[in-house]
Amino acid sequence: MIQEQLVNYSNVQLNREENIILRNVNLNVNRGDFLYIIGKVGSGKSTLMKSMYAELPITEGNARVFDYELASIKRKMVPFLRRKIGIVFQDFQLLIDRTVERNLEFVLRATGWKNKREIKDRINEVLVQVGMQNKTYKMPHELSGGEQQRVVIARALLNSPALILADEPTGNLDPDTGSQIVALLQDIASKGTAVIMSTHNYSIVQAFPGKIMRCENMGLEIV
Repeated sequence: MIQEQLVNYSNVQLNREENIILRNVNLNVNRGDFLYIIGKVGSGKSTLMKSMYAELPITEGNARVFDYELASIKRKMVPFLRRKIGIVFQDFQLLIDRTVERNLEFVLRATGWKNKREIKDRINEVLVQVGMQNKTYKMPHELSGGEQQRVVIARALLNSPALILADEPTGNLDPDTGSQIVALLQDIASKGTAVIMSTHNYSIVQAFPGKIMRCENMGLEIV
């Protein structure tokens, strides 16, 4: 069976302003993969992830995510690329002035959903998937860090992405809660969504095995 390749980087260089952050990056991610990007703070993990949703440009080499060539992607195509990617941030980035349900509704309406029943049904589906179906009317400040991160993962799942990018998703969580979040992400990967998770928490990597690549000395290497 031929695996569906979602991400393909070949000899890619990534800069921030004039500084080379990563070079000679070679990376392949297939549907259903669970991949850790490990490395110290400042080693280029976030830079790599931001390049995948065209937040940062490709300086050299060839980079493809789905059918989009990132080195030459037109600005008007970037929103279509991003709709196929779910993004999980370390600091949640929930809208603090509205409930869990309204946070998710906002994303669906922003990506073209109009039917109220379909919106409600989809919100319920993703909240069930992350175990937060009883928290729809809570405000973000009424939730624990782990609960907020579950809502963020639900938000990332709304448009049934083929790829989830989780940038240090356990960084602000205690170890037990962090473990629950990684277990949830691995479960999502087992159902066919590729997950790329950056972390510098090596105990999590040991507890929840997956493919591993390390950012170090401006390079990316298989561990």
